[in-house]
Amino acid sequence: MPMMETKWLEDFVSLAETRSFSRSAQLRHVTQPAFSRRIQALEAWAGTDLVDRSSYPTRLTPAGQTLYTQSLEILQALQGTRAMLRGHSAAGQDVIEFAVPHTLAFTFFPAWVSGLRQSFGSFKSRLIALNVHDAVLRMVEGSCDLLIAYHHPSQPLQLDTERYDMMVLGQELLAPWVRPGADGQPLHRLPGTLGRPLPYLGYAPGAYLGRVVELILKEAAVPVHLDRVYETDMAEGLKAMALEGHGVAFLPASAVRKDVRAKRLVSATGPGGPPLEMVMEVRAYREKPTGREPNKHQAQALWEWLHSQPPGRALLS
Repeated sequence: MPMMETKWLEDFVSLAETRSFSRSAQLRHVTQPAFSRRIQALEAWAGTDLVDRSSYPTRLTPAGQTLYTQSLEILQALQGTRAMLRGHSAAGQDVIEFAVPHTLAFTFFPAWVSGLRQSFGSFKSRLIALNVHDAVLRMVEGSCDLLIAYHHPSQPLQLDTERYDMMVLGQELLAPWVRPGADGQPLHRLPGTLGRPLPYLGYAPGAYLGRVVELILKEAAVPVHLDRVYETDMAEGLKAMALEGHGVAFLPASAVRKDVRAKRLVSATGPGGPPLEMVMEVRAYREKPTGREPNKHQAQALWEWLHSQPPGRALLS
């Protein structure tokens, strides 16, 4: 019998609520095959079918209905226990815990915190760098004070506005970059041709930025011809490959600013090339306070200060 994982219950609850494997896979930031395997693993653990796959939309079996009710209670109890344990471990400490997806952790976050310490004042912080799904999960589980994440209308984070506060910190541009040749021109210039597609450094399936890139390419005014030669979850990994001349990578402006200034990277579209870029927001989220949060005065003060600033004041320049 496989050992049951908490994320399987979270997957199952999502499926019960959306009644759609594809929609739940998207909300859980995994591919649909991976999501289906996790539901099957839960069924193997339970020893019975939990989902009626003969119907559409998806329905739960009687056993599935029972497990759904129990899952809600189990997950709520685990969340409450974790909050109590965190309260013990953080006793006497007013540390602001940030859950931040990897790309923002490497690019936006360090400079943003430096600016905060100059304008807001000194504070203790703990950075938890994760993929987007796990960063959102940290917020849902109550395991961080603030979540910092990208937002695009085509890929919204599924956070209940009744439970969570949100503010826009500013904007970020996602665009294609490439190493220049000796003449300063792009080694590979978009859009490429059908006969000679350009080497493409892409995000792994399910990556948040990868889905935004897919939208850019889908909405492009001209066909873009790419040959995926490398993929990874992290923008910093793609940038390292682009700097070595391995191909074209779509990267956030904050990740390439220094390299562009030093002319180590140039736009892969070149002057007058087709616009292949997308503006995203950088947002901050927090769980709405209940007044029962232990030793979180600093996190509350920071949120109130950020909320008092002009829109976009805190973002990258």
